[in-house]
Amino acid sequence: MKNTAFIKMHEAMGGKIVPFAGFNMPVQFEGVNAEHETVRKAVGVFDVSHMGEVWIKGPNAFALVQKLTSNDVAKLVDGKIQYSCFPNYQGGIVDDLLVYRFNAEKYLLVINASNIDKDWKWINDNNDVGAQTINASDETSQLAVQGPKALETLQKLTSEDLSAISYYTFKEIEFAGVPGTIMSATGYTGEKNSFEIYFPDEYAEKMWNAVFEAGKEFGIKPIGLGARDTLRLEMGFCLYGNDINDTTSPIEAGLDWITKFVEGNNFINRPYHEKLKKEGASKYLRGFEMIDKGIPRQHYEICDGQGNVIGEVTSGTMSPSLKKAIGMGYIKTGFHNIDSEIFIKIREKLLRAKVVKLPFYH
Repeated sequence: MKNTAFIKMHEAMGGKIVPFAGFNMPVQFEGVNAEHETVRKAVGVFDVSHMGEVWIKGPNAFALVQKLTSNDVAKLVDGKIQYSCFPNYQGGIVDDLLVYRFNAEKYLLVINASNIDKDWKWINDNNDVGAQTINASDETSQLAVQGPKALETLQKLTSEDLSAISYYTFKEIEFAGVPGTIMSATGYTGEKNSFEIYFPDEYAEKMWNAVFEAGKEFGIKPIGLGARDTLRLEMGFCLYGNDINDTTSPIEAGLDWITKFVEGNNFINRPYHEKLKKEGASKYLRGFEMIDKGIPRQHYEICDGQGNVIGEVTSGTMSPSLKKAIGMGYIKTGFHNIDSEIFIKIREKLLRAKVVKLPFYH
């Protein structure tokens, strides 16, 4: 198992360390619900250094990124970020990712920790244009500082106006005395005032201490993977390995908004997804709320009123913000419409639920 540069800080702050995606990571510190509330009401810090970072550079960088990813990279300008995915040749998704455009010949791809080796191989196996590829995952640290007080906390540590970094944009700045820090705003928790900070591992302790000192007056706390999951699920954001994988199309997953069938965007396996979009899929990923008492979990069966299986739960929890059980899952076409009544099979009982529009939390 690998450690991030923050492992000693996690242990010192009482983090419960568990194996996750090949790393020793804190699942919680004081408890999932308390940490969840900290992010919704104040400010929390996530160590997300386990995520992967791959640079694509050179005259053919654009060509490679456009081929690999489903979104239209031609729409990106310098300083803009795009959510996207790598389609595979079987109709599924290799990974979902963020694409950062620095300039026409320099892109940063931020990928999931569990897929770093798979993605690195995929990128290079499909690099038939001679773009330069650099895997910087092992020397890059990343902190996500999220919540209503995140902006006020981080603004103390730089002369740059962080409020100018709007949603899905980024800027290279001097931050906490570290030059060339990448500051971005993509917010996997759904909180508007949220930032991701990328920097070399060697500055990890300095960065951690500076951020926690700056946020002390706002009650800043470290947040584990448990609350990260409940926060993202309230927003209806997909988690790779749960809600999307090598067998699910972005069309089925409701990610047609990042799957652009425009001229010049000839991404891998485009015709398959285009046909699926046009003709319709046999199942779709949907959010649902429990009506009866019970908590849905991954792989639980979704049924109709007669007990016939019509789908499967991919993510589920008791929402700390909404105080109700919520979930996402793939549901057979015809049963997937908003307000449709479905049933979740929990301990051999069929419990009522309702298909709802995402996000769960506003």
